Amino acid sequence: MNYIAVRGKGNPNDENGVYRQSIPLLYAIAYTIKMSKNTTYHIAGYFDFVVPPLEGLWWQEGIKGVDYLHKEKFSFISMIRLPDFVTQEDFNWAIDQATKKKKMDFSQVEFFSYDEGTCVQCMHIGPYDDEPATVASMHQFMEQKGYQLDINDQRMHHEIYISDPRKTDQSRLKTIIRHPVKKI
Repeated sequence: MNYIAVRGKGNPNDENGVYRQSIPLLYAIAYTIKMSKNTTYHIAGYFDFVVPPLEGLWWQEGIKGVDYLHKEKFSFISMIRLPDFVTQEDFNWAIDQATKKKKMDFSQVEFFSYDEGTCVQCMHIGPYDDEPATVASMHQFMEQKGYQLDINDQRMHHEIYISDPRKTDQSRLKTIIRHPVKKI
């Protein structure tokens, strides 16, 4: 799968942190691609699409899984999925257009491909800080089915944010949590 992505480090809850600064960059490029239909630039195979939800790959150096007590140690790739018809060339066009229109620095934004492989996933409902209980259930399920966790430097803790935390009460947030696994 291909994504618009920004890499960074730090606590995602820091108001002026790198994570929060990455989000408007991602959406600016996503909407530039979506609205390309209204320009003279034509993307081969284009069809109108809904901009997918924000996603994130998360890891902490030296830790398998996630240590929610030390969010300042997070590394991340913040991302939005691209439709399959978007090429590197189309992405480069969108970066150029957004830079001219928004007068922002998009140099951190990259065209990112990710092959996730076999995973276990679950819909977590509630605050992000309550995710460890959901993750524990996922791991128990995975082990019962003959799999083991396969988080490494190529396969990471993956979250897909179905709810907008600015508009949704924390108790109702919906987040898909996905962990890579391999057969025991």
